[in-house]
Amino acid sequence: MASIMNFSSRGLFAAAAVSLAAASLASAAGNMVPNYEVKLLMNPTVVLGSDFKLKSEVLSTFAMPTTVTKMNVQFLDDDAETLYNAGWSPRIRNMEGESDYDLTYKKRYAVSGNDIDGALTQANSEGFDANTSKYEAQIEWGYQKKTLSLSNDKTASGASGMDLPNVGDSQTILIDNAPDKFNDWTSDNWGTTELKTSRIYGPVLAKRSTGTFSGVKLYVEVWPIKAASGSRIEYIVEASFKTDTSSDASTKQTQLMNLLQSKGWFLAQDSLKTQLIMERY
Repeated sequence: MASIMNFSSRGLFAAAAVSLAAASLASAAGNMVPNYEVKLLMNPTVVLGSDFKLKSEVLSTFAMPTTVTKMNVQFLDDDAETLYNAGWSPRIRNMEGESDYDLTYKKRYAVSGNDIDGALTQANSEGFDANTSKYEAQIEWGYQKKTLSLSNDKTASGASGMDLPNVGDSQTILIDNAPDKFNDWTSDNWGTTELKTSRIYGPVLAKRSTGTFSGVKLYVEVWPIKAASGSRIEYIVEASFKTDTSSDASTKQTQLMNLLQSKGWFLAQDSLKTQLIMERY
């Protein structure tokens, strides 16, 4: 009888273990569902006039007005770029016409080739899954390179004109609004601890023109970024649009690239604005 009871107990424990494993698998959240932002570079020596504004042919091609929206942008990190090297970019932006600063805490994952699911799965393993409600998942789709970005966006009051806060105020704003995933990334209070010793990378005052392409809103932004030599300004001109599906992003990316190439405007490089700002400021 004892052996029968022992066998029965083992069977119950085994069944319970299988049930728990099944429940665990059932409760495991799937990957986040991204949207897509296509970003292609335009040749600044061709599309900008001597005043470093977009030429009239560019504006007319995309039904853009001559007016632009200014945006002043800066990032915070320490001298060793600890946050950036961990894949994080805390940013403060002041958009013309807005009364609040835009705060973004962005986590990036490289996409190997076209393996978008692989990047989403890696993000899932690090806590960014389908139940993550406070971050927007986006595939930044460049000329050849793709990146998964997960952004937590907030606002802070105090914006005036096009100015950005000084380093002390910037630290305070980003520390006070830091989301948990950023703050506790490698250890408790990691993010805010790093921000306490951070400095400003930037600022960069960019200008955005808004038009249309293939039925979607198109931005063309002109970013004056300090050159590697430090003695002059290098202009980055980026065309971008957003869409909800991978297939639409792929189709329209090819269409936009073909148009830019036919006009002699295309620059066959990937857009690396944040990287350039981190390297040069």
